[in-house]
Amino acid sequence: MVDDWYTRDYLVYIVVFEQRKGLIFMKFYRRNWYYIGGIIFVALAYIVGFWRNDFSQIQLILIYSYMAMLVHQFEEYGLPGGFPSIFNIVCCGEKEVPENYPLNANQVMINNVFMAYTFYILAIIFPNTIWYGLITIGQGMVQIVNHGFYNNIKLKSWYNPGLASVLLLHWPVGIYYIWYVMVNNLATPMDYMIGFIGAFASTIVLWLGPVRILRNKQSKYPFTEQQMYGYDEKKIRQMKKDIS
Repeated sequence: MVDDWYTRDYLVYIVVFEQRKGLIFMKFYRRNWYYIGGIIFVALAYIVGFWRNDFSQIQLILIYSYMAMLVHQFEEYGLPGGFPSIFNIVCCGEKEVPENYPLNANQVMINNVFMAYTFYILAIIFPNTIWYGLITIGQGMVQIVNHGFYNNIKLKSWYNPGLASVLLLHWPVGIYYIWYVMVNNLATPMDYMIGFIGAFASTIVLWLGPVRILRNKQSKYPFTEQQMYGYDEKKIRQMKKDIS
C-alpha cells in the first residue's frame, strides 16, 4: 500500500513537473520566437553556404524567401520592433487594452511561427509546385501595400518596422524567382493566375483571418512593454494619449 501511494505521488509529481516545464518553455518561446527565428536564419545561411549543391536552384530561391520572412519578423518584433503598438494603437485605434487587442502575444506567435513557417517550408519541400511557390513569393511582395503605404500614412512616417525587409529582401528575391520561372518556362498561365490571386488571399489566411478569430480583450497573453514598443515609441505613446 505504501509503495502504491509512493508510486502514485511520484507519477503525479512527474506529470506536474512536465506540465510546468512546458508552460515555462511556452512562456519563453512566446516572448522570444522572433529571436529564435534569427538563429534559424543564421543556421540556414550556413546550410545554403556549405551545402547549396544539395538543393535545386529553385529550392535555394525559396529558402532565401523563407529567410527574408525571418528577417521581416525580426524587424517587426525585435529590432527596431514595435509593430504591436503600431498595429493596435496607430492602425486600429485601440485605447482600452492596446497591449492585448487586437494583436496579442499568443496570436502573433501562432500565425508567425506555426502558420507562416509551415506555409514557407512546404514551398521548399515541393519546389516543383510552381503555383504554390508563386503564392509564397507573392505573399512577401504584397506586404508593400501595408508596410509601404498604409502603415506609413497612419504613422505619418517614411518608415515602419517591416518595410526595409520587404523592399530589400522580399521584392528582390520575388523578382528573381519570377524571372527564373519565366526564362525556364516552368509555369503555365494558370500558375501565374493562381499565384497572383493566392498571394493576396494568403494575407487573409495567414494574417487578417487569425487576427480576427483570435482577438480577445481578455486574453491572458498581453505584450510586454519590450514587445509592445520599439520604433517611434514617443510618438506612439503620445498618439495613445490623444486617442484616450
